[in-house]
Amino acid sequence: MRSPLLIVLLLSLTGCGNLVFTVGVSSGSSKLTSTVVHNEKNASDQVAIIDVSGMILNAPKPALLSQGENPVALLHEQLQKAREDDKVKAVILRINTPGGTVTATDVMYREVMRFKEQSKKPVVVLQMDIAASGGYYLSCAGDHVVAYPSTITGSIGVIIQTMSFKPALDRWGITTEALTSGKNKAAGSPLGTLTDEHRAVLQELVDDFYGRFIATVRAARPNIPADRFADVTDGRVFSGEDALALGLVDELGDLYDAHTHAKKLAKISRANMVIYHRPLNYVASPYAASPGPHVNSQGGGAAPGSTQVNILQFNLPEMPGGASVGFYYLWQPTMN
Repeated sequence: MRSPLLIVLLLSLTGCGNLVFTVGVSSGSSKLTSTVVHNEKNASDQVAIIDVSGMILNAPKPALLSQGENPVALLHEQLQKAREDDKVKAVILRINTPGGTVTATDVMYREVMRFKEQSKKPVVVLQMDIAASGGYYLSCAGDHVVAYPSTITGSIGVIIQTMSFKPALDRWGITTEALTSGKNKAAGSPLGTLTDEHRAVLQELVDDFYGRFIATVRAARPNIPADRFADVTDGRVFSGEDALALGLVDELGDLYDAHTHAKKLAKISRANMVIYHRPLNYVASPYAASPGPHVNSQGGGAAPGSTQVNILQFNLPEMPGGASVGFYYLWQPTMN
């Protein structure tokens, strides 16, 4: 039971906006519904907008006072609804993410590719503020990629972030000892030292995952100049304009340009835009988010594609510099 003090705090955070209390219901416990957010005259067909925002993880994202959505499960659910809805003729996959774990990213990519194969419905990717690393990997699943001129994209590469507390422990006279089944079992442990052999083991994995990333980019983006491919895939980021010049994206534009191209690929002349969302989520604009991982201080969902790190939402555990450990397709410059 929530305390009166907590309820007062929530009231103070919401200001004069509408306040909705949901008791005993998690964000993923209700079936998705759809809302038309943009009408075209005499249109009966639809184009579904599906958002992928924030860190890509195969786990529920933390939200204020509730369990957030699992982005992998949510994408699967949204694609399944779009596949089963005969009115939906195409999908706009709106991406705003710096990436995430290698496996979760690959799962999402495979889900989009499977959707296209099974439904025969085209997918147009719309890159928002950031579509870097895993966000770019996922973009490669699209039939056409639209970016804003100010989009940050690219960052094609893999990272595993290691740290060691051993120097600090040694300074304070604290010793640790790990009993392992093999000499490389503790490679990357923050309580030990990364030896050359440990480093080689981890680097081999990084190189393997990077090779998979490169192969995906080569298959999806054949127009990248051969003499620039090594530079384009060395981990650097690009603006939307530079990405277009290098063949990383197909077009500079916005949501309505993505909608136009989606209709072209689906061979239809008119279509309404729809967003899938949970029943309690209010959606009135094509720029509203489909159900995302967070709940903001105004009681609504996160803005589409927002990578939010603030005190009220306690989202810091998402970051690999915290408790999360693993291999990432991730652009996170503050980690260095």
